[in-house]
Amino acid sequence: MYIKRKKNEKIYLRDYKKEFNLFSKRIVISLIILLLSVFIIVIKMYRLQINDHLEYWYKSERNRIKLIPLRSIRGEIYDRNGIPLATNRAYYQLELVPEEAENLQKIFKDLKKLIDLNEEDIRIFYKTKRRSRKFTSIPIKRMLNEQQIFCFLVNQHQFPGVKISKHYFRYYPYGQVLTHSIGYVSGINEKDLGYLENHGSLNNYFKNDTIGRIGMERRYENILRGKLGYRKVEINRQERIMRQLEYLPPEPGSDIYTTIDLKLQVKIQKLLTNNKASVIVADPRNGEILALVSNPTYDPNLFIKGISNQEYQLLLENKDHPFINRTIQGLYPPASTAKPFIAIAALSEKIIDEKFTIFDNGCWKLPNSEKKYRDWKREGHGLLNISQAIIESSDTFFYYLAHRMGIDLISDWMKKFGYGKFSGIDLFEEHLGNMPSKSWKMQLYKKPWYQGDTISIGIGQGYWTATPIQMMKALLILINDGIIKSPHLLHGVSYRDRCILNKQNKFEKIEGVDIAFWRLVKESMHGVSHHFRGTAYSSFLNVPYKTAIKSGTAQVFSYETYNIEDISENLRDHKLMIGFAPYENPTVSVMIVLENYDVEQQLAIGKIARIIFDHFLVQDLSESSVFPEKNIE
Repeated sequence: MYIKRKKNEKIYLRDYKKEFNLFSKRIVISLIILLLSVFIIVIKMYRLQINDHLEYWYKSERNRIKLIPLRSIRGEIYDRNGIPLATNRAYYQLELVPEEAENLQKIFKDLKKLIDLNEEDIRIFYKTKRRSRKFTSIPIKRMLNEQQIFCFLVNQHQFPGVKISKHYFRYYPYGQVLTHSIGYVSGINEKDLGYLENHGSLNNYFKNDTIGRIGMERRYENILRGKLGYRKVEINRQERIMRQLEYLPPEPGSDIYTTIDLKLQVKIQKLLTNNKASVIVADPRNGEILALVSNPTYDPNLFIKGISNQEYQLLLENKDHPFINRTIQGLYPPASTAKPFIAIAALSEKIIDEKFTIFDNGCWKLPNSEKKYRDWKREGHGLLNISQAIIESSDTFFYYLAHRMGIDLISDWMKKFGYGKFSGIDLFEEHLGNMPSKSWKMQLYKKPWYQGDTISIGIGQGYWTATPIQMMKALLILINDGIIKSPHLLHGVSYRDRCILNKQNKFEKIEGVDIAFWRLVKESMHGVSHHFRGTAYSSFLNVPYKTAIKSGTAQVFSYETYNIEDISENLRDHKLMIGFAPYENPTVSVMIVLENYDVEQQLAIGKIARIIFDHFLVQDLSESSVFPEKNIE
């Protein structure tokens, strides 16, 4: 159509050229959009099918496949004679799969009549149910007794979805006797989970699992733990198991045999009664610890069933601190038990020789000073050589040695004996103790070291503190003429197919000490218990074997004002003793600390040592040791 205005002039109403150009542009844009869309779809399909294939496949499999972890049984712990010290006890609990039950309220009402189900049990059930996946067995009642098990089994047909299952809990048959050596297990906390995740072990634990908390249970967690197994099953949309695809049985933990002699451990625990004390007994031939007693103590079974806040607070607030393992955490001045080691150092450094003598008149005066240091024996010991000074435990003689040696030389030598260092015992909770030096005091107190500080060190006092296990290690080094045999608790591990004994094959040795010096000092310790002037002579009268002893008294309160009747218990002196027997061929060594000793209330320290020696040397029990009949390596 067009409009005629002038002659032969045509005006068109449609512009075909513009329409064509517009249409062409739209087609091009549409094609571009279409191509982009196809390209995006292709890219998406590529990512889904190629790049992200595994991710979505895993997600699909997780919806279809379920791994059910299976608990492993923890390895048991035995003493050196095969007596179980930490075992697993079976218990039975009632469980319910909510999706298989028709009426939970009715089930709980009927169960109350059979097994004494209470409201707290039901509350815990619902709390657990909210955190659990579908078709999971949820505990209703734990620790069923025989009567409850029987009553339920007779009526089980009335309770669809309810079953009885078998579980295990850790049990310590000798209770508090071995707490500080064996330790205990307890529930995993958030800190444990973080530690396990950082060390790549989290997959081997349930979130409500137990873990070694202290002692050998903690130290050998990896050996005792075992490995989880699993069931791989196919589930439907409702998470009901359709079929089992794969099964890997759990691997039980390995059993551990300790060096502990249970009979001796129990005997020592009875001797100590309510005293604050620590006793270590070891075999000097190999460093095996035969008894490790810290008193007071507590029953580790409290932590297995769940200790109440009230019970925990009573232990925590106990003034005698039962949570402290005194054998490896208690810090005491070594007192006169250090004198044999200072003697070795002084002889080796040629500060004195075997013939050197000093007259002990009951005190020693610091040169160029008016300061006097008194001997424990006020009238003095008279003329002494090094051997007599050890036998009679002369303070005056060792004041002189300390002054001549100086603190840094003493410190260097005592570290060779293990003071101020970790002993190497296979327990994580060990404390370090303190072997002071000039630099140590300046760094800690910003004060110089004074000569008077050194004099106190000469008799094992002052800034010097050590744990009983450090004192035992020093004793083992002395007995073995400088060969370093570290004290340890592991005797061997019993795996499924073999047993591996814990043997130390290579030993370091303290160099620069003449063999004659070792013999001299040990002969002097023999005199302590067998010479009429020895400080432990009365405790070892008429023994049928020869001993070597060194006793000591660690001051907590100044002797100038010391009166046991006038001061509080926690300010009384500590009594210490180290020793070994038989003297000629030692098979047993002891280290004893009696805190805040009261002669009227406590058994004499020498009497305790003698009872321990009698246990081995009179009854001849030292060689008893049992290990499973397997391939032994």
